[in-house]
Amino acid sequence: MSAPARTFTVRNIQLLRALFAAASALMITFSPDHSAAVGFAVFGGFVAASGFIFALGAWLTAPAGSRWPFILLAVIDLLAAIVSGIPTWRTDSVFFIVVIIWAAASGLVELIAGLRARGTDPTAKDAITVGALGLLLAVVLLIIPAGYSLQYSVDDAGALTLTGIILAVGMVGGYTAIVAVFLAIAGFSPNRTDVSKDASTKDADTDDATSAPVDTGGAA
Repeated sequence: MSAPARTFTVRNIQLLRALFAAASALMITFSPDHSAAVGFAVFGGFVAASGFIFALGAWLTAPAGSRWPFILLAVIDLLAAIVSGIPTWRTDSVFFIVVIIWAAASGLVELIAGLRARGTDPTAKDAITVGALGLLLAVVLLIIPAGYSLQYSVDDAGALTLTGIILAVGMVGGYTAIVAVFLAIAGFSPNRTDVSKDASTKDADTDDATSAPVDTGGAA
């Protein structure tokens, strides 16, 4: 007798992550203030939610012996959330440091976990992609100078200033938007294992039908 199917799967984890990533992307996109304080507030909420989601995944979805990526990612996210909540640390330079370390650490863990599970887990490719996106975010933030400042003017808006922190917070918003779309698509995609099983079942039914004896109606 086969074991009962899990009602809460990795696909559900992906959809929950997509939900909070989308919320973070929307808050950054529609906020006129891209300061370190606002960036930390949104980022802190995002990583706190992600940390609890990973902890939930380790408990409900991961089999014994395969929980280490969920646990490590939960610890990394929750530590980043704690640091983001310290008011005196909400400066431009600290924002760069915290987000770069978080993106590099979480991206590396998810990338390695995906590469190790390529042959056994149908969602491994999704983990590889999200891990690579995290590492890309870390590299992009390393390239942006924290003290960057550019004065420019726009008609009907006057003189404006583009700073490094504005770019950094915007990059975080772009990252969460891309992750939200990707994980939503992955979460709503049919499980590859289920598709393979359905195909195998159909093939078996076809073989049974073709191999069944045909009654020609002849006399014995």
